[in-house]
Amino acid sequence: MSLFLHFLLFSLILHAYLPTTAAATAAKVAVKGVNRQVLSLKNLDWRRQTNAANCFPQRSRTEKNAIILDLHHKDYCSKPISDWNQRLQKHILSDQIRVHALQSRIKTALFNSFNQELAQAQIPLVSGAKLQTLNYIVTVRLGGRNVTLIVDTGSDVTWVQCEPCEYCYNQQEPLFNPSQSASYSSILCESNTCQNLGSATGNSGVCGVNSTTCNYYVSYGDGSYTRGDLASDELVLGNTPIKGFVFGCGRANDGLFGGASGLMGLGRSVLSMVSQTFDVFEGVFSYCLPSVTDKGSGSLILGDEISLYKNFSPISYTNLISNPMLPTFYFLNLTGISMGGVELQDPTFGKREMLIDSGTVITRLFPSVYNVVKSEFLKQFSGFPKAPSFSILDTCFNLSTYEEVEIPTFKLHFGTDAELIVDVTGILYFAKADASQVCLAIASLSDEEEVGIIGNYQQKNTRVVYNTKASTVGFAKESCGSD
Repeated sequence: MSLFLHFLLFSLILHAYLPTTAAATAAKVAVKGVNRQVLSLKNLDWRRQTNAANCFPQRSRTEKNAIILDLHHKDYCSKPISDWNQRLQKHILSDQIRVHALQSRIKTALFNSFNQELAQAQIPLVSGAKLQTLNYIVTVRLGGRNVTLIVDTGSDVTWVQCEPCEYCYNQQEPLFNPSQSASYSSILCESNTCQNLGSATGNSGVCGVNSTTCNYYVSYGDGSYTRGDLASDELVLGNTPIKGFVFGCGRANDGLFGGASGLMGLGRSVLSMVSQTFDVFEGVFSYCLPSVTDKGSGSLILGDEISLYKNFSPISYTNLISNPMLPTFYFLNLTGISMGGVELQDPTFGKREMLIDSGTVITRLFPSVYNVVKSEFLKQFSGFPKAPSFSILDTCFNLSTYEEVEIPTFKLHFGTDAELIVDVTGILYFAKADASQVCLAIASLSDEEEVGIIGNYQQKNTRVVYNTKASTVGFAKESCGSD
């Protein structure tokens, strides 16, 4: 028996027989292996009192030929949260509702593709904004004033709440007032721009009552929605003006949008932010998502300026997979998964596409793949007290007596040898802030026919680079919450 196995056995015996404080100390001083990483539980300050005013607006700046926008988790910019347990659990419940809606709409699109009469005219190409949990925010200028928007790569149409408002949820900033912008203009319902709503949202633009103005409508999987006028105005990103930017002026909006003014769509349709700014940024953007407990901000960078990234590992690129039935989404080819240096085996690797999204929280794996991941994780993360399952998360532990724990490394492998190394903060999800219910932050899909999703929880502290011109996505390690 090797020295390492002797030490591991000795550590497990200590954990089983020593008092609680001794067990915590044993975990704290354990030797870190090559394929293991330490998660410090005591540094997760869920009780931190945030000041929402400091996040509205957020900073933006122009460097070289790119725009850098501060990026925060929307909870960081919320009013002080008295019950973190309720908030943490709500994220998972909301995420599941939206993913159910995503799978349903994808199945509808694929089913209709077999009907040749419908294939040419009625394929429901839907916006991911209907389907995702929306978590990260940035601030830009629209029509001469600041607006703070939720960032979503699965959505296409950018929209804000507008006056006069039939029904609006509460937001931190004043509502956008079109009458105060000299550059505001309505989009006509007979225009090509109005017709493009069908591919961007799944709902065609229609004429307003007693008006020729184009109306848009987006519904969300959890009952949320936005409805209003399609319009154009000057958008300013950093110091770069984008004249005639098309967006939704929401007159009736409700849902899980926090205190943000609206949403920024970073999908691939002609109405998305990426497409409308293509002449300036050439279809390239990247983000680095911080944790909600990070004090610093992450960043959304528009433009192909690699020197602005703060990555400390090389960027590895993989090709985007084209899906004619769902052309606005970003799909990747998952070729393998490794945990703690162990390469997992499953016949589906390299054969089915997965959606990468900034809006979905928890990564969803095909059931056969998830079972392999779960089994290997339990082998390598053993000796800790079990806790009840929570919602979609069925592998949970009680870590309330530990100051820190060792976690096996977790990597997702893609075509052309690209890899996403999941940050240590993205492997365990805290259902309870005191760590008495901490779960493996990966979930199984309902069946093998559903589409896998790479969620934002596993993308934290990673520079994710989208290049729509080259049709690639890249990954590199970066400390997103470090100013």
